[in-house]
Amino acid sequence: MNNRIWIGTAVVFVVIAVLEFLFMTTLLAGDFAATPNLWRPEAEMKVWLFYVVYAFTAFFFTLIFSKGYEGKGLAEGARFGFYAGMLMAVPMAYGSYASMPITYSLALKWFLIGLVEYVAAGVAVAAVFGKRATVTPVRPA
Repeated sequence: MNNRIWIGTAVVFVVIAVLEFLFMTTLLAGDFAATPNLWRPEAEMKVWLFYVVYAFTAFFFTLIFSKGYEGKGLAEGARFGFYAGMLMAVPMAYGSYASMPITYSLALKWFLIGLVEYVAAGVAVAAVFGKRATVTPVRPA
């Protein structure tokens, strides 16, 4: 595997970890506090497992991006992140809403936050891979 995959994995891991921390401790803190019966007490949370999940996600997100990489720049990454976000955030948010006693507003926030995180991860991985130089063919006179 080339170095861009490993560098991309590290960058995407940081993006996901930072955004998850920020969103969970700010935008969703009230939602979590309002539904304490659904969550483990802080002392029982397996926080380390979040980082394993972030690493797994970052690696496969980057690997899949690398397989379809066209070198079109940050917009390519944003588009890839949007597609990945729709694939991952819709089932997570709305599957949870269907099976857990959470409010619709929490499901919607989970969906939107997930979409934002994946688009940001896509832009980050596209920045690592860079934009390929385009060569304009010369027409014979």
